[in-house]
Amino acid sequence: MSGPGLGSTLITTPFDQDSTAAQVVEGVDLAGKRAIVTGASSGIGVESARALAQAGATVTLAVRDTDAGRRTASEIIATTANSDIHVIRLDLADRGSIDAFLDDWDGPLDVLVNNAGVMALPELELTREGWEMQFAINHLGHFALALGLHDALAAAGNARIVAVSSGAHLRSPVIFDDLFFAFRPYEPLLAYGQSKTANILFAVALTRRWAADAITANALMPGAIATNLQRHMDPGYLERARAKSGGALQMKSTEQGAATSVLLATSPLLEGIGGRYFEDCNEAAPVTNSRGGSRGIAPYALDPDNAERLWEESLRLLA
Repeated sequence: MSGPGLGSTLITTPFDQDSTAAQVVEGVDLAGKRAIVTGASSGIGVESARALAQAGATVTLAVRDTDAGRRTASEIIATTANSDIHVIRLDLADRGSIDAFLDDWDGPLDVLVNNAGVMALPELELTREGWEMQFAINHLGHFALALGLHDALAAAGNARIVAVSSGAHLRSPVIFDDLFFAFRPYEPLLAYGQSKTANILFAVALTRRWAADAITANALMPGAIATNLQRHMDPGYLERARAKSGGALQMKSTEQGAATSVLLATSPLLEGIGGRYFEDCNEAAPVTNSRGGSRGIAPYALDPDNAERLWEESLRLLA
């Protein structure tokens, strides 16, 4: 079972930034497999769920708004002819909601796509526990969900977890001494970047810790996609970022944005591979600074000591 990619050969696939989720899953048979996709009622979550359904999986849409989830489920059923699509409420900022979801789950789980997220909240928001909201939803909620599903994942054999991260991880490592901005000034994209680094470190630590159970996790950057995720951002944010990159930042459709998630969830090329970070359907190369924009992987996000420290701190917070 492979570990983090720093210092090792990067994994390449036949797919690239133009590939869609449907193309990535073509020829893959998921009949008899069960998958959960969080945040599956909008954006790339819908297309990730659709592709898994198209390949024959039983898919559970884990969503905060169940009305939107049911509309999405109906649309996926209509377009894939797979009627085995289910909707369960999940609010990742609410420990009670996570516990209720886990109580509802029964049986093995082959694929967990940690897709839900919140980005760049304009003001500092805290959960009832006092946790900064982006870190709470993007990392701690998914961490608690994965812990609760451990036995289901282990029962499936060769289960995969997909952690949707972002090139924004290049904006900030995890600041262990001030996770929730009690001392440093709150900055929306720094908070988002920290939470996205946490997603990658989660994949690194989980792959090492759960290797004996044949459970792997990988993280990814989906790309620049105009979705509801940017609802707190200035409407021109993505276009300005693209202009700043000199056109190197390619805008993707939601179908293209979901491709890397689906690749990590299904591709035989990733069998037994974990603790790595992908972009445009291929493993990202390490970078030494963020002046190149949003591409590549920061060494601190794959550091095994950072990963272990975050895992232990997450356990402490959830205790």
